[in-house]
Amino acid sequence: MKSIHVIAKTLPAAWEQAVIECWEQGSEFRTEYDKLDEPSSRDVLATIHSLEPFAEPRVHRAFPGGLDDLEKYRAEMLYGVHDHWVDPKLNKWEYTYHQRLSEYTLPDGRVVDQIAAVVDKLRQVSFTRRAQAVTWKAWEDHQVYDPPCLQRLWFRVENNRLNMVAHMRSNDAYKAAFMNMYAFTELQAEIAGQLDLQPGEYIHVADSFHIYGTYFQEFSAFLKTLQDRAPEERYFHSDFCREFFVEGIDQLLAEKDMPPDKKLLLQTRKTELVQSSH
Repeated sequence: MKSIHVIAKTLPAAWEQAVIECWEQGSEFRTEYDKLDEPSSRDVLATIHSLEPFAEPRVHRAFPGGLDDLEKYRAEMLYGVHDHWVDPKLNKWEYTYHQRLSEYTLPDGRVVDQIAAVVDKLRQVSFTRRAQAVTWKAWEDHQVYDPPCLQRLWFRVENNRLNMVAHMRSNDAYKAAFMNMYAFTELQAEIAGQLDLQPGEYIHVADSFHIYGTYFQEFSAFLKTLQDRAPEERYFHSDFCREFFVEGIDQLLAEKDMPPDKKLLLQTRKTELVQSSH
């Protein structure tokens, strides 16, 4: 088992360095998703530390996925726009991170808003070490086919800034990690705003930070892209992304089953994006 410790200023630089080190140093591990003819994954335990996660440029140009998808994932994380898909009748999703963090259902049926509890705790004791939110349900998640990768979020105030640590049990380094890191830091900023603080540093810990064997050919093309482009050509400034973020919001608003309260949140977000472009 190998481990890496990455420290970088910006979020995309931290992710980029981490996936490269995973590729270069990762141990070979089989996974429960591999087909018999696929190579083993490259796998490390990763600690990825972004010193200024909101410094620009904030988005990696070569992360797998579209900028509209990044905004949609943000909306799922912050607003729970697809929480209604967690329904046995629909047979779509078994959970969402938003639901687990903001509507955590205990075995006795009680529901706990952990994010609200974090905010309350930090308001009461700004220096507490107890401000955290968890996703794992020990009484059922061992039986879930695809249980939550995110395990907990931990918060600490330092010099009027809110730092956050996200702990993952498993993290697809190439296909998912950047979107995870981006959305988690957006939640960090949201909570910091509720506390009248600035968002601070971000640390992303993954027990299994891996590149699946089935992606090796695609990942090799990603590495070539990094070699062919200067650093300033590998990242996007948030201003460039804004119109694509609006497209993502419009796609969500067009969903026929989008709940009215979620539509209101999305419309507010769209207004903020449009106004910030002027």
